[in-house]
Amino acid sequence: GYLGIKTPVPYRYRNELGGRLKYGLNFAYGGTGVFDTPAPEPNMTTQIDFLQQLLNDSVYSKRALKTSVALVSLAGNDYSNYIATNGSTAGFPAFIGRVVNQLKVNLKRIHNLGVRKIAASALQPLGCLPQSTAQFSFEQCNESENALVGLHNQLLAQAVNDLNKETNSSSFFVLDMYNAFWNVFNQKQAHQVSPTFVNPFEPCCVGVSAAFSCGSVDENGVKQYTLCSNPKSKFFWDTVHPTEQGWRAVYSTPALQSSLKQFW
Repeated sequence: GYLGIKTPVPYRYRNELGGRLKYGLNFAYGGTGVFDTPAPEPNMTTQIDFLQQLLNDSVYSKRALKTSVALVSLAGNDYSNYIATNGSTAGFPAFIGRVVNQLKVNLKRIHNLGVRKIAASALQPLGCLPQSTAQFSFEQCNESENALVGLHNQLLAQAVNDLNKETNSSSFFVLDMYNAFWNVFNQKQAHQVSPTFVNPFEPCCVGVSAAFSCGSVDENGVKQYTLCSNPKSKFFWDTVHPTEQGWRAVYSTPALQSSLKQFW
């Protein structure tokens, strides 16, 4: 809606919804990254392979791609996996460099396939997700995590700048998710939030204890999570994902509205 285009069809439903392919395809899989993660789904390289195959099969023409846009979103699953597999704190900056380098390769490949406008999403402040703010009673962010996010976004901005120079174009740009999220969080501090996110760091759906998460049930099928009475009053749905109202707020911010204008 914010770009004035219809929602792209999920790739796995391309055959069932073939009549809507003109609106584009969504190749994303939840839980994936540029590298392999525990999610049993294709990583970003393989997702781009799917686009390549559609071109080879003439599902889309080169001409169609020249008037198309691509949104490349990386939400931090590579970093969650790095932490989960006991990656060292000292090695984190170097790993961030590897992630962004691979992301740069992916962006250039999409451009080489013929797409002329490519937006790369900056990371949101991961240290402000409820999974990180829970240790602070949902009152403040984890600044050390946000510092690492800052490094990722700095390297991404440099990569996008380099790609525009290498291709002698202005095809690549960054969607400023980091400042868009902060625009919303700072409204709370300025008491200007509408609708009121009373505490933007506290989610609507939480496990009853640290052993459970949103959607958990015990061996008897009994719910082990609680829900807020009004999801529209919450920025976050669970410990990671914003609510629909949260996303509306993000996409209405000056930071993101400014970024989106570059699509056209």
